[in-house]
Order: sequence, then structure tokens, then C-alpha cells
Amino acid sequence: MALTLYHDTYAHTGIRETPADLVLLHGWGLHSLVWDAVMPALLEHFQVTVIDLPGFGRSPVPGGDYNLDYLVDHVLAVAPENAIWIGWSLGGMVAMRIAAQFPQRVKALVTVASTPQFVADERWSVALKPDVLQGFRDLLEEDWEGTLIRFLALQCKDSDSMRDDVRALKELVFFHGLPSQKALRSGLEILRDVRLLDAVKKIQCPTLHVFGEKDNLVPVGVSAALQPFQPDARTSIIKGASHVPQVSAPDLLAAACLDFLRESEQL
Repeated sequence: MALTLYHDTYAHTGIRETPADLVLLHGWGLHSLVWDAVMPALLEHFQVTVIDLPGFGRSPVPGGDYNLDYLVDHVLAVAPENAIWIGWSLGGMVAMRIAAQFPQRVKALVTVASTPQFVADERWSVALKPDVLQGFRDLLEEDWEGTLIRFLALQCKDSDSMRDDVRALKELVFFHGLPSQKALRSGLEILRDVRLLDAVKKIQCPTLHVFGEKDNLVPVGVSAALQPFQPDARTSIIKGASHVPQVSAPDLLAAACLDFLRESEQL
């Protein structure tokens, strides 16, 4: 029997008889509980499916090459047939690829602190320098638990609620046990290697990109840089937040998502 990813669907708590499906995807090093603070607001309007990416949270690591296509294939195998997708960081990259490659599966797309390209090159300058991510990759081999914690701390750096954010992520990260070292290692390789600038040009569904004002991993400048590639997409910037607005400013993030979905007639 093929291994399938952990997923769970939470019932809509509002008054709609047939609520739309919404999928939440987390990022590197964490799992679906990172969305807990925004779940109540989303459940008032949608039936919400959470998915743990392979090797994180409660998900196994099925066989095969652990790359972006691998994530897409396994996520699609357990996701609703047609849904609104919200992806954070690495999860946003997965959602972008799905929206571009499988448009029939995506009614609307929201990315949170995500980018079509995580490292900088001559085509995309608003990103981490390659040696920064490679440094984490090298350290991962020596002390993977310590490197994971340092990476989580970097996600919270400069946020107005930095100490609370770090504490929250540290409580979450090992909640379901240790993440797979293969998932950690291969996940960083995906962040290093994936280039989605041409893919985002193909996205036709309503799209919102949400950024943290003080994000040190996905600079707020990505907002303007994306415009030539996806001119119809909307952007929202969460004041005072860094890379985890769903933790530091869940009410603001939920409001931004719901306003966008209402304006794009998904509510």
C-alpha cells in the first residue's frame, strides 16, 4: 500500500450549507499546527483541509526523489478536487506550482511569506544570497536540531512580537516528534534550487501574496518584484510581522485573506 500524507478536514462552523474547500500548506521544518491561530476565522467560511508535508508533523516520507514535483504529487493525492489554497513559505511554492500546472484544482491562491525563488541570482535579486542558505545546509549535517531551531528563530527576527513568536514555534516544532532528516535536508535543497518565475506567469486564478513587513527570509520587496510576472495578483503587507504572520498577527492575516476572497467572489 502506498504511503499517504497526514491530512484532516475540519467542518465549517458558519451557516453556509455548502461551504467551499480551503487547503492550508505549511513551510519547512514545521507542520499544519502552525495554522491553528487563523483556523477559527477560516472555518467560519470554509471547510478546511490541513496537510502535513512529507516527513513533517504526522506525515511519512513515501519513496521517491524528494523534490518539488514529489511534494506536489503527494499533496494533490489527498487534497480536495477543487479548492482555495493558502500556502506559507515552502508551502506557498508548492501551491504556486499546483496553481500553474493544475489550474482545475485551484479556485484561488494565497501565498504567505512565500516567493517564486528563495535564493538570489541575476534574474531575481530580492532573495537570500545563496551562501546563506548553503550555510544552513552545511550546519544541518553537523547539528540538525540546533540548525532547525536557529532557522526558526531567523523566521521571527525583527517581528514586533519576536520573543512570543520564537516561543510559539519552539513549542510547535517537535509537537508531533522529530521531523525527518531527509525532509529537512531535501526541503532546503528545494528552497535552494526551485525557480518559479515562469510558472507564476501561467497562474490564472485570483491570487493574493501576503508579506511580513519585517521578514528577513522573504523580503517585502518581493511584492513589487512579482508585479511584472503576475500583474493581476494582489499583495498585502502585514505591519510589524516577519516570516510567520499566521503566528504573530493571525487576526490581520485572516482579515487580509478573507477580504481578498470576498472581493474575488470566493465568499
